[in-house]
Amino acid sequence: MIIRIFGEGQYELLEPALARFHELDADSEGAVIDGDSERFHYAYDRLLEHIRTQGTRLTADDLRPSELLLPPADSSVTEVAREMQALELIPG
Repeated sequence: MIIRIFGEGQYELLEPALARFHELDADSEGAVIDGDSERFHYAYDRLLEHIRTQGTRLTADDLRPSELLLPPADSSVTEVAREMQALELIPG
């Protein structure tokens, strides 16, 4: 899976790391749905760290499309909720 973290770049995350990725993603999403900023930042930081350490950063000339786009690391829970609602990923 190719994942783009806005403001940072793209990473390729292979199958062995995907199960943990999905767990961390669910934790982050749950915090967004609950509007819990502290929990969101904790969960999202862990998610991004997993991608950075378990994934391979792609070079700028690697033009494969991203399968998942993630907001910048410094995004607020409100900003992420707004984006998820706009994409109809969570109820508005």
